[in-house]
Amino acid sequence: MRVFLRQLWPFIRPHQGRLWLGFAGGLLYAIGAGALVMSVKLVFDALWPGEGAADTQRWLAKLPAFLRDFLSPVLGAVRVSRDSSNILWVIAAVPVAMMIRGLGTYFSFYLMSWVGVATVHDIRVRVFGHLQRLSLDFFGRARTGDLISRLLNDTQAVFMFTSTGFSTLSKDPATVIVLVGILIFTQPKLTGVALITMGLVVVPIVVYGRKVRKAWKAAQTHTAELGDVMQETFTGNRVVKAYNLEDAVTSRFALTSNKISSQFMRFVRASEIPGPMIEFFGAVGVALMLYYVARIADKIPTSGDFTSFVGAIFSLYAPVKNLSKLWAMAEQARAAGERLFSLLEEQSSIQEPANPKALKAAGADIRFDGVRFGYSETAAVQDIRLTVKAGTLVALVGASGSGKTTLTNLLLRFYDPQEGSVSIDGIDLREVRTGDLRSQIAIVTQETILFNESIRDNLRLGRPGATDAEVEAAARAANAHEFILAKQGGYDFVIGERGGSLSGGQRQRLAIARAILKDAPILVLDEATSALDTESERLVQTALETLMRGRTTLCIAHRLSTVQHADVIVVMDGGRIVEQGRHAELLERGGHYARLYALQFGATTAAA
Repeated sequence: MRVFLRQLWPFIRPHQGRLWLGFAGGLLYAIGAGALVMSVKLVFDALWPGEGAADTQRWLAKLPAFLRDFLSPVLGAVRVSRDSSNILWVIAAVPVAMMIRGLGTYFSFYLMSWVGVATVHDIRVRVFGHLQRLSLDFFGRARTGDLISRLLNDTQAVFMFTSTGFSTLSKDPATVIVLVGILIFTQPKLTGVALITMGLVVVPIVVYGRKVRKAWKAAQTHTAELGDVMQETFTGNRVVKAYNLEDAVTSRFALTSNKISSQFMRFVRASEIPGPMIEFFGAVGVALMLYYVARIADKIPTSGDFTSFVGAIFSLYAPVKNLSKLWAMAEQARAAGERLFSLLEEQSSIQEPANPKALKAAGADIRFDGVRFGYSETAAVQDIRLTVKAGTLVALVGASGSGKTTLTNLLLRFYDPQEGSVSIDGIDLREVRTGDLRSQIAIVTQETILFNESIRDNLRLGRPGATDAEVEAAARAANAHEFILAKQGGYDFVIGERGGSLSGGQRQRLAIARAILKDAPILVLDEATSALDTESERLVQTALETLMRGRTTLCIAHRLSTVQHADVIVVMDGGRIVEQGRHAELLERGGHYARLYALQFGATTAAA
């Protein structure tokens, strides 16, 4: 628990002003609770003045002099008759004490809730920002549902602890101390008998607190699995329907949901069992106290003393129960914190240089020098030696899995080579800040990523500060302006999740417009036209020619017809470069490229 609190404190510290004010509100509540108990005694002693006056003077004499001098004039009212007007002040003490307690409750809960909301906000932003800076190999291992569960459900558990839990912590321990102090001060023997069983309440709190932590952790693991099921099913709904998998995915969803329900009920049992046990132990203590009064005690307390004593005993139940739930809440938050803070401990495999060098990619050559890299033990590319001259178009061709995309991933520094180096203008990319590198590279991929925002906002991702005129000019250059105007709202049209309201060709042209707007000196095209029909491909290809003009371009393509005019065609096979040259040269050699060309165009001819 100490480790968890140590990890949590840096997020609470900026809001500690409200935190301490919340604790002050809790102390006010405790004072009000004690005042309420004492005001009841004063009312009884005032209504039956002869019965409790001696006892009042006895415990008043035990007080420090400054408190005795302050309380003596007030407590003098208990020695007057019920017809005295002073008795009204004593009776008024009851609602005043309730008002003090109520104000303490409000300020404590409000301020602690504010601290909880602000703390969880800071945690979510820190974790989300940290995730964005992790390298792609982390996301290759992580599950989307698990990350979403941690950012939403686990932070909610931390919120409950830092709001409701801290509110309980601010007022209930102080309330217990004040009430027990009053009990011991006024009736020490009765208090000792009544509280003899209170030590037993620690056992269920500790035992079931551990069960709470385990159940919550398991429930959140299954919640992450449920998120994965939903994410896969919703994004792959076409495959689900095409293969009649509705019943299968529903059964998988129900099975996972049932696991969550089972763990949640374990959590509820572990959270609620300590409450009745505490009440039982408290009732046993009260019974022992009554037995003591009835059979053992030399002197029976006055009605005022006894009423206030029993009221104080029963007033202890609520804060003690709340503290038991606080322990369960703390264990729940601890389990959530372990899942959350473990994300902050994840380190990116791509380390920023301590002293980064400035990079100027315009007019610079790109060089792969003896590069080897593998996503696992098997090398995806090895012994890659390739120079991409500034301003040229270099096409990467080869069968799937030959290493083409891996080269572009290394260029963008999504990964670092395990051997060799990738450099631009003679500068190893590991010596360059990743933000500086990627700001000088534009990328257009087969799977275009668009966000559920307006067309204008999606295009401005390429250059956030671009004017409307610059956005429109980029769209015209990408052959996208006409279809944009045809949409309701034009450039303000919201395209839906992943651009679902657009065709494949329209999405590609928006991606190209975004790259044009970025105006980066290096361009990466990864299968940018492979999934398009003939008409869309023609429009996209025209836009790509505009985009490539004057830029160093690295193009991955399966359709060899799109790269015949490349300055250099690099043929890859099994993670190695097996051929390089222009289209005509490679055909004359009759090697890998010629075979790929014959297979592709032969298949096309046969289909025709």
